[in-house]
Amino acid sequence: MSQVPCQSLGRAVRAEWPLDEDYLTVNHGAFGATPKAVLAEQRVWRDRMEAQPSVFMRSILPQALRASAEALAAFLGAEGDDLVFVDNATTGCNAVLRSLSLKPGDEIVLHGQAYGAVANAARYVAELAGARIVTAALAFPDEDFAGFPQRFAACLGSRTRIAIIDHITSPSAMLLPVAEIAASCREAGVPLLVDGAHGPGHTEIDLRSLDADYYVGNCHKWLAAPKGTAFLWARRDRQAGLHPTTVSHGFGGGYLTEFDWTGTRDATAQLAIQSALAFHERLGGEGLRRRNIALAQEGGALLASQLGTILGNAGHQVAMAMVRLPLENVPLTKAYATQLRGRLLDEFKTDAPLHAHPGGIWLRLSAHAYNETEDYVKLADLCRRLVATI
Repeated sequence: MSQVPCQSLGRAVRAEWPLDEDYLTVNHGAFGATPKAVLAEQRVWRDRMEAQPSVFMRSILPQALRASAEALAAFLGAEGDDLVFVDNATTGCNAVLRSLSLKPGDEIVLHGQAYGAVANAARYVAELAGARIVTAALAFPDEDFAGFPQRFAACLGSRTRIAIIDHITSPSAMLLPVAEIAASCREAGVPLLVDGAHGPGHTEIDLRSLDADYYVGNCHKWLAAPKGTAFLWARRDRQAGLHPTTVSHGFGGGYLTEFDWTGTRDATAQLAIQSALAFHERLGGEGLRRRNIALAQEGGALLASQLGTILGNAGHQVAMAMVRLPLENVPLTKAYATQLRGRLLDEFKTDAPLHAHPGGIWLRLSAHAYNETEDYVKLADLCRRLVATI
């Protein structure tokens, strides 16, 4: 399959997605966007399922699901038998956390930019057991980012039962030094769970060499698979005692048996992963990932220049950029950022998300194959118009 040259991306390939042209789409990092070809493959699987559900569920799905897992594992530098599908990264993190046997006084180590849903799941299991959360300082923007691995390692202690690190943070678009953190955890004898919600299709991943204990990732974001396609990878010696959040008929049958069947559900999103992988490679694979990162950096710098403000995650090689809006004397709260985000979506027809951090309200833009420089020129104009109303 021939690849599309990087210079032929942007608007030239936008018709490959069913995107509404009335909106400026610069938020691929939130929910992704599934191309028409992948949706068509999912429909083929769904039609096959509905033609004879009993035959499909009993005779076709088990082998098809494992074939999808093998293909995805190969892309991630792993073995298929170590990878299971889950609905999203949060579900995978919950499966790991809720399989822990915590005792009063035990500790879970997080960091200051942990994804809210995962932090809530950690807090939930900790409160049930009388354990506690320990948070490694990670500000945004972080003037001492180079010192973060040492701050994280310093939080690991004799009562630490698991540590959780993001591969790429969601509220601040920072690429974290996962391999260095993994080495510290291994030295301390602490299992490490990597929340790679933004990892697959965004940055290079080799699970064999990463040396984490667990890795969860979404495929509906940067790999552009259908919604509901995510995975949990567990190191072979961590699979015993690991259970899905829904315990079903496979209980006690082992890692794959328990996760592959949790009840009747539509698994066609996961069966379309090979189509998503092929689409990703057709658009450039590694070259696409590099192009998206470069475009996000360009878009972030352009937006900051146009608005007379600053870029908050400069130096992080990610396909998202954080730009502070030129707002003064406004509430630096999640509620206020959510209110402004709603206005951007409803009044100004762009899906760019906003986050409240100390020092300002920050916009997070994304770059994917269908984006081009002109999108960020338009975004700057929409932001100026929004700011003028405040």
